[in-house]
Amino acid sequence: MPDRPASTARRTRTVLVVGERHTELSDALVEAGFDPVTADPVEIANDPDAVGRPDVALLAASLGLPRVALLSRLLREAGAAGVAVYADGDLGALETCVRAGFEYVAPPYSPVLLRSRLVSAWERGRLTTRGERLAADESRREYERDLFVAHELQAGFLPDALPQPPGWELAARCRPARMVSGDFYDGFELLDGRRLGFVVADVCDKGIGAGLFMALIRTLLRHSAEHTPASRVADGGPDLPPRLAFGAGPLVQAVVDTNRYLAANHLRQGYFATVFFGVLDPLSGGLVYINCGHNPPVVLRADGGTTTLPPTGPALGMLPDGEYRLGRVFLNPGDSLFVYTDGVVEAADARGDRFGTRAMLDALAPDRSARDLLDGVDDAVRRHVDGAEQSDDITTLGLRRLPAGPLR
Repeated sequence: MPDRPASTARRTRTVLVVGERHTELSDALVEAGFDPVTADPVEIANDPDAVGRPDVALLAASLGLPRVALLSRLLREAGAAGVAVYADGDLGALETCVRAGFEYVAPPYSPVLLRSRLVSAWERGRLTTRGERLAADESRREYERDLFVAHELQAGFLPDALPQPPGWELAARCRPARMVSGDFYDGFELLDGRRLGFVVADVCDKGIGAGLFMALIRTLLRHSAEHTPASRVADGGPDLPPRLAFGAGPLVQAVVDTNRYLAANHLRQGYFATVFFGVLDPLSGGLVYINCGHNPPVVLRADGGTTTLPPTGPALGMLPDGEYRLGRVFLNPGDSLFVYTDGVVEAADARGDRFGTRAMLDALAPDRSARDLLDGVDDAVRRHVDGAEQSDDITTLGLRRLPAGPLR
């Protein structure tokens, strides 16, 4: 055609005719320089790829707009550049399809008009596809920008540095499976620096939703603990020595208040979090804690023995009236505490074999610094997965009382 580029005019294009065989239309397509092939609508619905990748698909208007729209989508997804409808006796059906935006051809089928219409449908489809691709690319870029902002904001919720009371080492790290994590850790001073609070938590699920929930829980726990006075008495726990009871009130208040808020306002979202929250008295080595359905942390004794700290209550956000008991343990000079999320023990290699609790315990050594303790587990996990894709967030925290620390 004189108004088309030469390469466009000379190339023989395949036209797929969907519907009853139409001799007049097929002959006109051949005369116009096209290669017509026919297909049954049922065949396309069952397997759109079976018809190859036609340049243009011509659908019988009598199929009705719903079927035309469905077949058009399937053929476009299978690679057809353009779609048009043709009149096969039902002009009312043709009008309905044209009103819906479809290109069309109608008898008498002039080869010149056919070529003009179908090349137009092909170019329109190509431009539409390109526009959809550009829109998808822009949407992806926008999503990636939002994801990066969410990642940066979440990173701001993790402390830049953890408190280091005299005679103690505290270290933690978080390795997300995605850009935004549902795990978090925190460490902060309480009661004018006389107590050390620390938290490791794991929000169910991963991604942006879990990350938002993580930020909420972290804020609620810390704010409540920091604003509960020392005079607040912890109810329902074991009889505590005065030194431990001094820090137990903020701990219990923070956990109970956070659980009530989450259960009252976010139960329908289906999110919950396992949490280990400990409050340490650095002078005595006494630790009071609440384990909200979390993996049991491991106490490593200087003499090589180990004990675990099992759950003392349900995960946060699951039960509006959940009961949380206090646990307590003393860390003597040379003792360490290792807290972790389930991403450690569930880390899997390419065959799906998990790292497991036994391997984690074997990787722990009582005579290491807090940082070296985490490095040992990290190295063992990496060797086990051997390059397999990380499937869950991994967070660890180590607390060690130095051998030269004050005796209780």
